[in-house]
Amino acid sequence: MSGNMFFRIVGLLGFGALGGWGAEAVAQTRDTFWVAAVAAVAAAIGFGIAPYLTSRPFNSIVRRLEKVNASVILSGTLGLFVGLTVSVMLALPLSMLPDAWGRLLPITVTVLLGYLGISVMVTHEKELALLLGGFRHDRGAKPEVCGGNVLVDTSAIIDGRIADISQSGFIQGNLLIPKFILDELQHISDSADAMRRNRGRRGLEILAKLQKESEAPVQIIEADSPAVQGVHTVDSKLVEMAKSLNCPIVTNDFNLNKVAGLQGVKVLNINELANAVKSVVLPGEEMTVRVIQEGREAGQGVGFLEDGTMVVVEGARRYINTELDIVVTRVLQTAAGRMIFAHLRNGAKDEAAKR
Repeated sequence: MSGNMFFRIVGLLGFGALGGWGAEAVAQTRDTFWVAAVAAVAAAIGFGIAPYLTSRPFNSIVRRLEKVNASVILSGTLGLFVGLTVSVMLALPLSMLPDAWGRLLPITVTVLLGYLGISVMVTHEKELALLLGGFRHDRGAKPEVCGGNVLVDTSAIIDGRIADISQSGFIQGNLLIPKFILDELQHISDSADAMRRNRGRRGLEILAKLQKESEAPVQIIEADSPAVQGVHTVDSKLVEMAKSLNCPIVTNDFNLNKVAGLQGVKVLNINELANAVKSVVLPGEEMTVRVIQEGREAGQGVGFLEDGTMVVVEGARRYINTELDIVVTRVLQTAAGRMIFAHLRNGAKDEAAKR
């Protein structure tokens, strides 16, 4: 027997008994036909509405509670306990008030303090969790990152280098792609602007490549965390989800990098990683570079290393589209990246002329 049928039978019997008793009490008659008719109608009503009064509201409450974090439930329970404890202490003196005040105020104060306790504790849920878990922090323990998993931002997917990084094995956990990031990629790929459309389609292609070739498993996750509900912008959702899961964010977005850092979220910036793994060049080192364009100053030629580092060579303007042996004079680190300044090695002019 299903739960709904059980409650229907209980409703049938209960409403039927109440209907018969009510008919007899209100009409003040013992007419069996009249009492039976009212009882039958009441029983039919009870059979029909019983699940809507019992099992369905209960199942709805259970489904809602399944979506609520355990910490929120714990905080709410603790707040209710504190509120009811205070109301019990106030109930006796309030009950001594004259007339209706002594009857109504204890009940009113109990309800208000219970609600206030729940609201305050749920609002300060995170501070309460830190307070209850403070002994762990006192021992110097740090909160664990979610198993090496990382949340991936839209900019990192469109950039594409995340695919090469994931194939190298440096990422130990899963690549977590929130559903709203996937929706944003689809929205960009459907844009009327050709540039945005191409970026969105590239992002979807990179995501498909990640799912097929990445050493780190790709996992599409739903954004059903209570921390994300009510948040509208994609960046804000990503930051709140990172805080909820205690995961770092992989991104190339400068603004997201700053905002997440201000809120205590760890950020893995691919541009910073690329700069960090570039080969170290010291003044006085010799190298070969192909000059491909003119420099900003008179006589300068510009070339690039394989990692994209710009090399400015003094006196190389007339050797465009020529490979030259150069000597590094200084290395300049800027916000845009690294620049190398150099001059021609002794004898490089003669070798370039022969070429």
